[in-house]
Amino acid sequence: MIAIKPDDAKSNGMARLGSQPIALAAAALIIMVVGAGSIGLWRAYTGISPEQDRVVAARQLQARAAQASEQLVEKTKALESTQQEAIDQLQVVQDQLLTVRRLLAAQQADAKRLSEQVSGLTEAIDGLRQSFASTQASEASASASTGNKSIRTRSHATKNAHRKHAKSRQ
Repeated sequence: MIAIKPDDAKSNGMARLGSQPIALAAAALIIMVVGAGSIGLWRAYTGISPEQDRVVAARQLQARAAQASEQLVEKTKALESTQQEAIDQLQVVQDQLLTVRRLLAAQQADAKRLSEQVSGLTEAIDGLRQSFASTQASEASASASTGNKSIRTRSHATKNAHRKHAKSRQ
């Protein structure tokens, strides 16, 4: 390291400033005042201040937020309306489905009733057929025995007629 002698410190300019702190503080104060003054003049000349910009930006953000909120409310109301319409349509469809189910149940009951009636009629027709068939069979047997008697009667009548005719010729 280099050692600084006290004699060299006095000859150095930094050392001179360090020895006069009041002058150093006054110079720093003057620089700060000049800087603040120039910023003030610049704001006054341009008419723009960061506080005003912040206020304007905050108002714009509030306006955008209010607009977004209004849009959200409108969309929510539209969604609610659409949802209510869908619910109403669903209720109509459910009512129609219930009506169709009732009609289907009534038709099934009618079909069952008609099927039972057809079964009853079929049984009645079968009974009538059997009755008719048995009646025809008994009539056929009765007419066969009656038919034999009538043939015998006819043959006797024919013989008697021939005899009478033969006697009358004699």
